[in-house]
Amino acid sequence: MKRVAILGSAAMMLAVVTAPAQAQFSTALDVSERTARDTATSQQRIDQLDDQTQQLLNEYRANLKQLESLRRYNASLTRNIESQGREIARLREDIDNVEGLQRAMQPLMEDMVGRFGELVSADIPFSIEERAARAARLEGLLDNPSTSAAQKYRLIVEAYQIENEYGRTIGFYEGSIDADGETLTGEFLRIGRIALIFKTPDDSVMRIWDKDTRGWENLNRSYLQDVKYALRMAKEQTAPDIFFAPVKPPVAAQ
Repeated sequence: MKRVAILGSAAMMLAVVTAPAQAQFSTALDVSERTARDTATSQQRIDQLDDQTQQLLNEYRANLKQLESLRRYNASLTRNIESQGREIARLREDIDNVEGLQRAMQPLMEDMVGRFGELVSADIPFSIEERAARAARLEGLLDNPSTSAAQKYRLIVEAYQIENEYGRTIGFYEGSIDADGETLTGEFLRIGRIALIFKTPDDSVMRIWDKDTRGWENLNRSYLQDVKYALRMAKEQTAPDIFFAPVKPPVAAQ
């Protein structure tokens, strides 16, 4: 009976000891599970924060590049604005000088128009009606208030350019002359400002303008083929080539 009691007491003590150990183990297991869950949650949060950080870093780098681009663009605009400012200042200065420039240009244009008419009158009489009409238009141009000074000057310069071109080209036109009391109709050949030659269609008459006598003189018929060849060149019926032109010999200066 004593031994049984002892064994029974040991069993009871083992039961008492075992119950708290199981409870502690269960509690430890729960803590471990909670810790694992918390660790997983924390890791997931860390991964999310890492992704957000990387995204923010990429956005920051992109913003830095955009900022640098905008800074360079603003610098370019600043240079353009400064350049435009200088151009505006120059234009304002030019505008301020326009009135004085117009006052200086008016006498110059009047002299140019007057001398243009003198040039046409003193020159060999080729295309005289056309050139005289151009001189008359220039004289009327000066008194036209609807035409600006710049337009007037441009038209005057263009007229001088046309006259200058006559000296470097050959040309032809049809017309008539008064010679020996009769009117002869034919073709005129202009060789620069060197010679002005008149020829009838049947080649029976050839005259050349004499600057000294201010009249038409007979031209040696040895020039007939050259004159006809030059007329074809002036009419663009043949390619430019060399031909003989009648020119007065030079005279020794007094």
